[in-house]
Amino acid sequence: MTAKLLILDDDHDILLMLKTIFTGEEYELLLESDSEGALKRIIADRPNVAIMDISLPQKSGIEVLKEAKKIDPGLAVIMATGYKTTQNAIEAMKHGAFDYVTKPFDMSKLKGAVKKALECNLLSRKVRYTKERPQAEEDLTEDLMIGSSPEMIEIWKMVGTVADSDATVLIQGESGTGKELLARAIYNNSRRKNRPFLAVNCAALPEALLESELFGHEKGAFTDAHSRRIGKFEQCNGGTIFLDEVGEMSPANQGKFLRVLENQEFERVGGNETIKVDVRVIAATNRSLLASVKEKSFRMDLFYRLRVVNFFLPPLRDRVEDIPLLVDLFVKKFAKKYGKNVKGVAPDTMALLMNHQFEGNIRELKNVINSAVVFCRGDILVPGDFESFLTAKAGFKEVDLEVVGDDYYEVFWSMLEPVFDGICAKNKGAIYESVNMGLEKALIHMAMEKSNNNQVFAAKLLGISRNTLRDRLERYRIGVGEPS
Repeated sequence: MTAKLLILDDDHDILLMLKTIFTGEEYELLLESDSEGALKRIIADRPNVAIMDISLPQKSGIEVLKEAKKIDPGLAVIMATGYKTTQNAIEAMKHGAFDYVTKPFDMSKLKGAVKKALECNLLSRKVRYTKERPQAEEDLTEDLMIGSSPEMIEIWKMVGTVADSDATVLIQGESGTGKELLARAIYNNSRRKNRPFLAVNCAALPEALLESELFGHEKGAFTDAHSRRIGKFEQCNGGTIFLDEVGEMSPANQGKFLRVLENQEFERVGGNETIKVDVRVIAATNRSLLASVKEKSFRMDLFYRLRVVNFFLPPLRDRVEDIPLLVDLFVKKFAKKYGKNVKGVAPDTMALLMNHQFEGNIRELKNVINSAVVFCRGDILVPGDFESFLTAKAGFKEVDLEVVGDDYYEVFWSMLEPVFDGICAKNKGAIYESVNMGLEKALIHMAMEKSNNNQVFAAKLLGISRNTLRDRLERYRIGVGEPS
């Protein structure tokens, strides 16, 4: 029996091209240019495989996909689009598409996809159908994860496939690649999206505090436990918890965490009551957990229990074609935030960004665009707006005081953001103290240098009393020369 291939596209040139490509491939071709005709074909002819365009004049391709899967759940559908958007890929896979391809077609890959889809159909593998959920409008006030590179398309397809399951997810990738944003994309496309989503950075808290943060504690469990505390797992019942830098967890906490994964139960610190929860876990790490297992710093059973579904987020340098999309998003975001009429970037600016090695990945790119928009005087970002940010690792070479005003929040945010993860890992539970001491020490020393080590002038410059200045000089051991 000849396999039937349905092709739905309102572009007649594409229909003719695909007819030419698949003629002689031992398929019976069913060509349709409108959605209703395609649905009637599915009812009457029961094709094995369908290639459907997402952009159609009457109904969207996603709507046709959903109706087609109701008619024949076993139909293997390949969605095609010329618009490389994140949500399209996720929605297509969520609603049961077998694959998602982009135009212009790579014909060898398209033929391969059709062949695999046919094998799937002939083996009667049921493709899951999930309930329709309207797509949320883009909100520039929130961080979004986008990308249309081949690597990211595969990730979006995978998100659509696994989002509605309760499977534990492990996300691996370098710092700044957007692991929490991917976790939120999984959450936002899951049936738990109306339940809590809580994120915990395991590297930012010492062992005892992390245990209390995750599992809660009873009154009197330790010195500062003046009242009962409900932990994140309990707060997140019915929802999704995101554990960033899970590889930093102590062996003791790993054991307790493993129990939650296996049995969905735990006890608060200092308590005996067993608490049952229903929580989906998404974990992330920027280090090799397999290496940690070999070094015996991470439990093997926990490692395998975590990676039921495993994502690897590629660094920005491996998907440079996504940089224009990200730049456009961040320019719009920060122009709106600061009330500026910045419309985009000049071509030579984009070339500069495309050629830059963003060691801090998307986080660094976002920081660079943020800074450039703050100090931009025109409506287009030019290379000069980026020079100091792309050539200096720390801070700004030049600050426009008229633009900054009296609030240095953006300046310090830009300085701290690229190194914040490292500070968290190095100063667990003491970030506030460490950063404030460092900033104060730098201010005192800089004022002394600018005042030629004259304490009276330095105190006036800083706006503090001379006694306070002397106290800080002694505390930080700042003398006439370099600080110790």
